[in-house]
Amino acid sequence: MATLKDIASRANVSLATVSRVLNKDESLSVAHETKQRILLIADELNYQPGKRKVVKKKTVLRMGLIYWYSKEQEMEDPYYLSVRLGVERTCSERGIEIVKYYKNDLRFRSAGEEKLDGMIAVGKFSLSDVELFNTLTDKLVLVDFTPTSNVDSIVVDFRSAMIDVLKHLIDLGHERIGYIGGHEYVQDNEMIKDERETTFFEYLSMYHTFHPEFIWTGKFTAADGYTLMKEALKLDNGPTAFIMGSDSMAIGAMRALHEKGVRVPEQVSVVGFNDIEMSRYLQPSLTTIQVHTEYMGEAAVDLLLDQLSSKRKIAKKVVLPTTLLVRESSGPLK
Repeated sequence: MATLKDIASRANVSLATVSRVLNKDESLSVAHETKQRILLIADELNYQPGKRKVVKKKTVLRMGLIYWYSKEQEMEDPYYLSVRLGVERTCSERGIEIVKYYKNDLRFRSAGEEKLDGMIAVGKFSLSDVELFNTLTDKLVLVDFTPTSNVDSIVVDFRSAMIDVLKHLIDLGHERIGYIGGHEYVQDNEMIKDERETTFFEYLSMYHTFHPEFIWTGKFTAADGYTLMKEALKLDNGPTAFIMGSDSMAIGAMRALHEKGVRVPEQVSVVGFNDIEMSRYLQPSLTTIQVHTEYMGEAAVDLLLDQLSSKRKIAKKVVLPTTLLVRESSGPLK
């Protein structure tokens, strides 16, 4: 079994740093890249933190955890990394054994032989995926997206979040508002409806301030945020404020603005989504929507345990609220 010492050796950092990162010590001053490297190495070594003392149970639950993103994709956009760490931490605290799968892992096809008590699927899965999961276990929770109302799920209230951002920018005097987001797909290249983009269109249309040319989409990565912002800056009379589909995209976009000499927020305001740790350390610090990603993972475990302990036949859908964190990257129109 991997130890803190093993992780420290691989990451070339002190034992104390590894311990404080894994225990989410907010007072620790360490580079974001170092923190992500420690978390990735811990995952590769299948490190299991020491379990809190709990009342011993006669039976140890075995839960399947299916990841939609690969490890490489998690590093580019840490949204799902945070969700699954929430699942893993909660399972560790409650003495639940986890069997991990990635969607494209061939080992996933043999999951039915694992004798799982339940399964949590993190990411965007199609209806056919859900039907496959149901052949492996009748206890299933979907996290972040659900193609059916017949399965327990944990989702985010992105509609209300987008309205909060738009109200914030409109109150600051902005009328020309752009959206740089992403499109995601499930099996057979079926594009998923993005509630943020839909709400952006509907809300601004009510006030006759929607400009179709002010929407750019790609992937939810810093690289695409950078590229798409460079495209947006080619407009002669472009947006005075941008809403980004993720903090990672916002980081790339702010780099593009800096290279063009565009000052944030004096000339252009920028708002992100997710509130990844790096967002508060940017210059200027990023106004963003805080999505409670680790709590999503915890809530998914609670929902699965509720299934196991009850005899209910009706699925539950838990919709989690968000919080608008106003920092330095959004300001009044000048």
